Amino acid sequence: MLAAMTSEPEQQIGVGIQDSFQRLWTPHRMAYIQGENKPTGPGSGDGCPFCSIPTKSDEDGLVLVRGEFAYAVLNLYPYNGGHLMVVPFRHVADYTDLDTLETAELALLTKQAMTALRTASGAQGFNIGMNQGGVAGAGIAAHLHQHVVPRWGGDTNFMPVIGHTRVLPQLLADTRRLLAEAWPEN
Repeated sequence: MLAAMTSEPEQQIGVGIQDSFQRLWTPHRMAYIQGENKPTGPGSGDGCPFCSIPTKSDEDGLVLVRGEFAYAVLNLYPYNGGHLMVVPFRHVADYTDLDTLETAELALLTKQAMTALRTASGAQGFNIGMNQGGVAGAGIAAHLHQHVVPRWGGDTNFMPVIGHTRVLPQLLADTRRLLAEAWPEN
């Protein structure tokens, strides 16, 4: 039936045929899909992005704030605008492997992230959590990281539900600047 719509049998089905769909291209997501920047092994010398981010400038690494034991960084592949992560500096995979000071700073930076997101963007709610292990959905299971995803009423519409596409209204560098400026002292 579709082949009847083309005048030449060798023409690919659907190519060049106008339809009623709008396209929102997100080519930056291909790097994530193809596994770019994922560690290749269990050690910290394996190309772990969470170990390399602190070696960059805050702007280049999208770092919002650095503590003594952990740091906050924007997610390079966000679920929502402002999606950030709190990451211990130490390359550790499991939450139970954090020491008391690392655990306390992870909690403090999470609280500060919520305050900064409310101040900078009026976030109305949050999804906060971490996936422990690949079978639990951790994209980078070798280095613990906690997600802080801001939420707003109506932020889930047809785009992510039907189109499997997130619309981010701001460049990550601009989001990083606004959140860093809104970050509370303590």
